[in-house]
Amino acid sequence: MDAATNRRIGWADLPASVRSGVGRILGGEVVAAVSQPGGFSPGTADRVRTADGRRAFVKAASPAVDERCARLHRREARNAAVLPPGAPVSRLLGCHDDGDWVALVYADVDGRHPVTPWRADELAAVQDTLETMARVLTPAPAGPVRTAARSLGPDFAGWHRIAADPPADLDPWVRAHLDELRAAADAGLAALTGDTLCHLDVRADNLLIDGAGTVTVVDWPWACRGPAWLDSILLLINVQLYGGHDTEALLRARPCTAGVDPAAVTGVLAGMAGFFLDGARQPPPPAVPTVRAFQRAQADALLPWLARRLP
Repeated sequence: MDAATNRRIGWADLPASVRSGVGRILGGEVVAAVSQPGGFSPGTADRVRTADGRRAFVKAASPAVDERCARLHRREARNAAVLPPGAPVSRLLGCHDDGDWVALVYADVDGRHPVTPWRADELAAVQDTLETMARVLTPAPAGPVRTAARSLGPDFAGWHRIAADPPADLDPWVRAHLDELRAAADAGLAALTGDTLCHLDVRADNLLIDGAGTVTVVDWPWACRGPAWLDSILLLINVQLYGGHDTEALLRARPCTAGVDPAAVTGVLAGMAGFFLDGARQPPPPAVPTVRAFQRAQADALLPWLARRLP
Protein backbone atom coordinates (compact mmCIF):
# COMPACT_ATOMS: atom_id res chain seq x y z
CA MET A 1 0.00 0.00 0.00
CA ASP A 2 1.59 3.26 -1.11
CA ALA A 3 1.32 5.93 1.59
CA ALA A 4 1.22 8.86 -0.79
CA THR A 5 -0.92 11.65 -2.11
CA ASN A 6 -0.92 12.57 -5.79
CA ARG A 7 -1.86 16.22 -5.33
CA ARG A 8 1.31 17.79 -3.96
CA ILE A 9 2.33 21.27 -5.10
CA GLY A 10 5.97 21.97 -5.98
CA TRP A 11 8.66 24.54 -5.28
CA ALA A 12 7.74 26.57 -8.36
CA ASP A 13 4.17 26.92 -7.04
CA LEU A 14 5.33 28.85 -3.97
CA PRO A 15 5.04 32.64 -4.02
CA ALA A 16 8.31 34.43 -4.72
CA SER A 17 8.22 35.93 -1.22
CA VAL A 18 8.19 32.44 0.32
CA ARG A 19 11.06 31.23 -1.86
CA SER A 20 13.00 34.36 -0.90
CA GLY A 21 12.25 33.76 2.77
CA VAL A 22 13.67 30.25 2.52
CA GLY A 23 16.74 31.70 0.79
CA ARG A 24 17.27 34.12 3.66
CA ILE A 25 17.18 31.25 6.16
CA LEU A 26 19.75 29.38 4.08
CA GLY A 27 21.89 32.42 3.41
CA GLY A 28 21.62 32.22 -0.37
CA GLU A 29 19.22 31.95 -3.30
CA VAL A 30 17.74 28.54 -4.00
CA VAL A 31 18.74 27.55 -7.54
CA ALA A 32 17.52 23.94 -7.66
CA ALA A 33 14.66 21.97 -6.10
CA VAL A 34 13.55 18.36 -6.44
CA SER A 35 10.10 17.38 -5.23
CA GLN A 36 9.97 14.36 -2.89
CA PRO A 37 7.26 11.69 -3.17
CA GLY A 38 5.34 10.03 -0.37
CA GLY A 39 3.40 11.21 2.62
CA PHE A 40 -0.06 12.71 2.95
CA SER A 41 0.62 16.42 2.69
CA PRO A 42 -0.62 18.39 -0.34
CA GLY A 43 2.01 21.05 0.39
CA THR A 44 5.54 21.18 -0.98
CA ALA A 45 8.23 18.68 -0.01
CA ASP A 46 11.44 19.64 -1.79
CA ARG A 47 15.14 19.02 -1.44
CA VAL A 48 16.72 22.32 -2.42
CA ARG A 49 20.20 23.62 -3.21
CA THR A 50 21.52 27.18 -2.99
CA ALA A 51 23.92 28.84 -5.40
CA ASP A 52 26.84 28.14 -3.03
CA GLY A 53 25.93 24.44 -2.71
CA ARG A 54 24.13 24.41 0.60
CA ARG A 55 21.37 21.80 0.75
CA ALA A 56 18.16 21.63 2.76
CA PHE A 57 14.72 20.07 2.87
CA VAL A 58 11.75 22.44 2.67
CA LYS A 59 8.06 21.80 3.16
CA ALA A 60 5.49 24.55 2.88
CA ALA A 61 1.74 25.09 2.79
CA SER A 62 -0.91 27.75 3.19
CA PRO A 63 -4.58 27.56 4.14
CA ALA A 64 -5.41 28.06 0.46
CA VAL A 65 -3.60 24.80 -0.30
CA ASP A 66 -4.94 22.98 2.76
CA GLU A 67 -5.85 24.60 6.07
CA ARG A 68 -5.06 21.49 8.11
CA CYS A 69 -1.64 21.08 6.49
CA ALA A 70 -0.67 24.69 7.26
CA ARG A 71 -1.84 24.28 10.86
CA LEU A 72 0.21 21.10 11.27
CA HIS A 73 3.31 22.80 9.83
CA ARG A 74 3.03 25.50 12.49
CA ARG A 75 2.63 22.87 15.19
CA GLU A 76 5.62 20.95 13.83
CA ALA A 77 7.75 24.11 13.91
CA ARG A 78 7.01 24.45 17.63
CA ASN A 79 7.72 20.77 18.29
CA ALA A 80 10.93 20.64 16.25
CA ALA A 81 12.28 23.68 18.06
CA VAL A 82 12.47 21.74 21.37
CA LEU A 83 14.13 18.58 20.03
CA PRO A 84 17.59 18.25 21.62
CA PRO A 85 20.81 17.86 19.58
CA GLY A 86 21.26 14.20 20.53
CA ALA A 87 17.94 13.07 19.11
CA PRO A 88 18.02 11.15 15.79
CA VAL A 89 16.07 13.85 13.97
CA SER A 90 16.70 16.35 11.21
CA ARG A 91 17.74 19.78 12.51
CA LEU A 92 15.27 22.63 11.97
CA LEU A 93 17.21 25.51 10.39
CA GLY A 94 14.36 27.98 10.45
CA CYS A 95 10.73 28.69 9.72
CA HIS A 96 9.29 31.26 7.32
CA ASP A 97 5.78 32.24 8.47
CA ASP A 98 4.16 35.30 6.92
CA GLY A 99 0.76 34.63 8.47
CA ASP A 100 -0.41 32.86 5.34
CA TRP A 101 2.35 30.60 4.05
CA VAL A 102 4.45 28.61 6.48
CA ALA A 103 7.66 26.94 5.31
CA LEU A 104 9.83 24.67 7.46
CA VAL A 105 13.50 24.51 6.48
CA TYR A 106 15.44 21.46 7.69
CA ALA A 107 19.01 20.30 7.30
CA ASP A 108 19.04 17.90 4.38
CA VAL A 109 19.27 14.18 5.12
CA ASP A 110 20.88 12.19 2.31
CA GLY A 111 18.74 9.14 2.86
CA ARG A 112 15.81 7.08 1.63
CA HIS A 113 12.74 5.51 3.18
CA PRO A 114 13.05 1.93 4.45
CA VAL A 115 12.15 -0.76 1.96
CA THR A 116 8.65 -2.22 2.36
CA PRO A 117 7.86 -5.01 3.00
CA TRP A 118 10.38 -4.39 5.75
CA ARG A 119 13.89 -5.82 5.49
CA ALA A 120 15.09 -7.40 8.72
CA ASP A 121 18.29 -5.33 8.90
CA GLU A 122 16.52 -2.02 8.33
CA LEU A 123 13.79 -2.92 10.80
CA ALA A 124 16.40 -3.70 13.47
CA ALA A 125 18.14 -0.39 12.79
CA VAL A 126 14.88 1.51 13.17
CA GLN A 127 14.02 -0.35 16.39
CA ASP A 128 17.46 0.51 17.79
CA THR A 129 16.93 4.14 16.82
CA LEU A 130 13.51 4.37 18.46
CA GLU A 131 14.91 2.95 21.69
CA THR A 132 17.75 5.48 21.61
CA MET A 133 15.30 8.26 20.83
CA ALA A 134 13.10 7.30 23.78
CA ARG A 135 16.09 7.49 26.11
CA VAL A 136 17.21 10.87 24.75
CA LEU A 137 13.68 12.28 24.92
CA THR A 138 13.00 11.18 28.51
CA PRO A 139 12.10 13.33 30.34
CA ALA A 140 10.27 15.12 27.55
CA PRO A 141 11.84 18.49 26.67
CA ALA A 142 9.78 21.44 27.84
CA GLY A 143 7.45 22.62 25.13
CA PRO A 144 3.81 23.01 24.07
CA VAL A 145 3.04 19.32 23.52
CA ARG A 146 -0.05 17.41 24.56
CA THR A 147 -0.19 14.14 26.43
CA ALA A 148 -0.61 11.01 24.35
CA ALA A 149 -3.96 10.35 26.02
CA ARG A 150 -5.26 13.78 25.03
CA SER A 151 -3.91 13.45 21.50
CA LEU A 152 -5.32 9.98 20.91
CA GLY A 153 -8.53 10.28 22.92
CA PRO A 154 -10.78 11.19 19.97
CA ASP A 155 -9.10 8.56 17.78
CA PHE A 156 -9.42 5.74 20.30
CA ALA A 157 -13.17 6.48 20.55
CA GLY A 158 -13.56 5.08 17.04
CA TRP A 159 -15.08 1.83 18.25
CA HIS A 160 -17.72 3.76 20.18
CA ARG A 161 -18.67 5.61 16.98
CA ILE A 162 -18.74 2.36 15.01
CA ALA A 163 -20.92 0.66 17.64
CA ALA A 164 -23.34 3.58 17.59
CA ASP A 165 -23.59 3.51 13.79
CA PRO A 166 -22.19 0.23 12.44
CA PRO A 167 -21.61 0.10 8.69
CA ALA A 168 -23.50 -2.53 6.73
CA ASP A 169 -20.28 -4.23 5.63
CA LEU A 170 -18.81 -4.50 9.14
CA ASP A 171 -16.72 -7.65 9.52
CA PRO A 172 -18.73 -10.35 11.38
CA TRP A 173 -15.90 -10.91 13.88
CA VAL A 174 -15.76 -7.19 14.62
CA ARG A 175 -19.55 -6.99 15.03
CA ALA A 176 -19.45 -9.87 17.51
CA HIS A 177 -16.61 -8.31 19.52
CA LEU A 178 -17.52 -4.62 19.58
CA ASP A 179 -17.86 -4.58 23.37
CA GLU A 180 -14.41 -6.13 23.83
CA LEU A 181 -12.85 -3.79 21.26
CA ARG A 182 -14.34 -0.71 22.95
CA ALA A 183 -13.15 -1.86 26.36
CA ALA A 184 -9.67 -2.67 25.07
CA ALA A 185 -9.29 0.74 23.39
CA ASP A 186 -10.43 2.50 26.56
CA ALA A 187 -7.87 0.52 28.58
CA GLY A 188 -5.18 1.31 26.02
CA LEU A 189 -5.89 5.02 26.31
CA ALA A 190 -5.62 4.84 30.10
CA ALA A 191 -2.21 3.16 29.75
CA LEU A 192 -0.67 6.02 27.77
CA THR A 193 1.10 7.61 30.73
CA GLY A 194 4.73 8.65 30.77
CA ASP A 195 7.16 11.50 30.27
CA THR A 196 8.79 10.56 26.98
CA LEU A 197 8.44 12.80 23.96
CA CYS A 198 6.83 10.46 21.42
CA HIS A 199 6.67 10.96 17.65
CA LEU A 200 3.24 9.27 17.39
CA ASP A 201 3.35 8.71 13.62
CA VAL A 202 6.16 6.19 13.13
CA ARG A 203 5.92 4.49 9.75
CA ALA A 204 8.25 3.90 6.82
CA ASP A 205 7.55 7.19 5.04
CA ASN A 206 8.46 9.16 8.18
CA LEU A 207 11.89 7.53 8.42
CA LEU A 208 15.09 8.01 6.43
CA ILE A 209 18.10 5.68 6.27
CA ASP A 210 21.41 6.97 4.90
CA GLY A 211 24.23 5.05 3.25
CA ALA A 212 25.84 4.22 6.59
CA GLY A 213 22.58 2.81 7.96
CA THR A 214 21.87 5.78 10.24
CA VAL A 215 18.16 6.33 10.81
CA THR A 216 16.55 9.77 11.02
CA VAL A 217 12.99 10.23 12.28
CA VAL A 218 11.21 13.04 10.41
CA ASP A 219 7.82 14.84 10.46
CA TRP A 220 6.98 15.84 14.04
CA PRO A 221 3.56 17.56 14.07
CA TRP A 222 2.00 14.92 16.33
CA ALA A 223 4.67 14.93 19.08
CA CYS A 224 3.24 14.23 22.53
CA ARG A 225 4.22 13.07 26.01
CA GLY A 226 3.61 9.40 26.64
CA PRO A 227 5.18 6.03 27.49
CA ALA A 228 8.67 5.22 26.20
CA TRP A 229 7.35 2.13 24.39
CA LEU A 230 4.63 3.83 22.36
CA ASP A 231 6.59 4.62 19.19
CA SER A 232 8.00 1.08 19.09
CA ILE A 233 4.46 -0.35 19.17
CA LEU A 234 3.29 2.03 16.45
CA LEU A 235 6.22 0.93 14.27
CA LEU A 236 4.97 -2.66 14.47
CA ILE A 237 1.60 -1.57 13.08
CA ASN A 238 3.45 -0.48 9.95
CA VAL A 239 5.36 -3.77 9.90
CA GLN A 240 2.09 -5.69 10.24
CA LEU A 241 0.63 -3.70 7.34
CA TYR A 242 3.35 -4.76 4.91
CA GLY A 243 3.72 -8.32 6.23
CA GLY A 244 6.68 -10.66 6.22
CA HIS A 245 7.42 -10.59 9.98
CA ASP A 246 6.04 -12.15 13.15
CA THR A 247 5.01 -9.04 15.06
CA GLU A 248 4.42 -11.01 18.27
CA ALA A 249 7.99 -12.28 18.11
CA LEU A 250 9.20 -8.73 17.51
CA LEU A 251 7.30 -7.57 20.59
CA ARG A 252 8.97 -10.22 22.73
CA ALA A 253 12.45 -9.64 21.33
CA ARG A 254 12.88 -6.06 22.56
CA PRO A 255 13.19 -5.10 26.26
CA CYS A 256 11.29 -1.85 25.63
CA THR A 257 8.18 -3.77 24.52
CA ALA A 258 8.60 -7.23 26.07
CA GLY A 259 7.88 -5.91 29.55
CA VAL A 260 4.83 -3.85 28.65
CA ASP A 261 1.51 -5.00 30.09
CA PRO A 262 -0.05 -7.13 27.32
CA ALA A 263 -3.41 -5.46 27.95
CA ALA A 264 -1.83 -2.08 27.25
CA VAL A 265 -0.37 -3.32 23.97
CA THR A 266 -3.68 -4.86 22.94
CA GLY A 267 -5.42 -1.64 23.91
CA VAL A 268 -3.18 0.52 21.76
CA LEU A 269 -3.64 -1.83 18.80
CA ALA A 270 -7.40 -1.81 19.36
CA GLY A 271 -7.52 1.97 19.64
CA MET A 272 -5.58 2.43 16.43
CA ALA A 273 -7.68 -0.17 14.58
CA GLY A 274 -10.87 1.60 15.62
CA PHE A 275 -9.47 4.92 14.48
CA PHE A 276 -8.44 3.51 11.10
CA LEU A 277 -11.71 1.66 10.48
CA ASP A 278 -13.89 4.59 11.51
CA GLY A 279 -11.77 7.04 9.51
CA ALA A 280 -11.81 4.88 6.40
CA ARG A 281 -15.58 5.18 6.07
CA GLN A 282 -15.52 8.98 6.07
CA PRO A 283 -15.56 10.98 2.81
CA PRO A 284 -12.03 11.42 1.42
CA PRO A 285 -10.50 14.87 1.99
CA PRO A 286 -10.25 16.61 -1.39
CA ALA A 287 -6.59 17.52 -0.86
CA VAL A 288 -5.59 14.03 0.32
CA PRO A 289 -7.87 11.54 -1.47
CA THR A 290 -5.69 8.46 -0.85
CA VAL A 291 -5.73 8.61 2.95
CA ARG A 292 -9.00 6.65 3.35
CA ALA A 293 -7.68 3.64 1.44
CA PHE A 294 -4.51 3.72 3.55
CA GLN A 295 -6.56 3.83 6.76
CA ARG A 296 -8.63 0.86 5.60
CA ALA A 297 -5.53 -1.13 4.73
CA GLN A 298 -4.13 -0.52 8.22
CA ALA A 299 -7.39 -1.56 9.85
CA ASP A 300 -7.54 -4.72 7.75
CA ALA A 301 -3.97 -5.57 8.78
CA LEU A 302 -4.62 -4.98 12.49
CA LEU A 303 -7.87 -6.90 12.90
CA PRO A 304 -6.37 -10.41 12.50
CA TRP A 305 -3.65 -9.48 14.99
CA LEU A 306 -6.28 -8.26 17.44
CA ALA A 307 -8.31 -11.43 16.96
CA ARG A 308 -5.28 -13.41 18.19
CA ARG A 309 -4.67 -11.12 21.17
CA LEU A 310 -8.16 -10.49 22.56
CA PRO A 311 -9.12 -12.95 25.31
